[in-house]
Amino acid sequence: MTDLARDAVLHELHQAPGAFRDLLAAAGPDSLSKRTTGTRWTNRQMLFHLVLGYGLVRILLPLVAVMDRLPAWVGRGFAAVLNAVATPFHVVNYVGSVVGGRLLTLHRMEVLFDRSCAALARRLNRMEPADLSRGMPFPVRWDPFFTTRMSVLDVYHYPWQHFQFHRRQLTLDPVA
Repeated sequence: MTDLARDAVLHELHQAPGAFRDLLAAAGPDSLSKRTTGTRWTNRQMLFHLVLGYGLVRILLPLVAVMDRLPAWVGRGFAAVLNAVATPFHVVNYVGSVVGGRLLTLHRMEVLFDRSCAALARRLNRMEPADLSRGMPFPVRWDPFFTTRMSVLDVYHYPWQHFQFHRRQLTLDPVA
């Protein structure tokens, strides 16, 4: 991994909290319950889903570290099993964002988002270049940004891709 690639991903991690705060600032009370474009979620539920994307990476990173050290067939089998249960995953993903969007205040979402980005940036700063190239197979049916093999740096970059994709689906009206 090049330092430039690490620097680019670090920039994303530092830029994301401000971008998320901009979305929250554009979330007028009436627009939070409006449907997003192309999903069944409301804007409020989608905002929670964006928080969830960054939190997921904090869980995935230790998994990648373990899987990378196992025989390749273990990772391929794990990804195949996860692909096989993609439909139940999508249901849980949907329901989780519905529930999370109802339970968390916008302020709490902002705090969680900020904490996740800061923790990921600190962790990425401490990583050795060789560790950034470690990787594992991913279940491509779970997310359009998962690829058949993702490196640690790919996993750090994933939430920004996810964020950029879903922010375009929001239908927020600026606060008056």
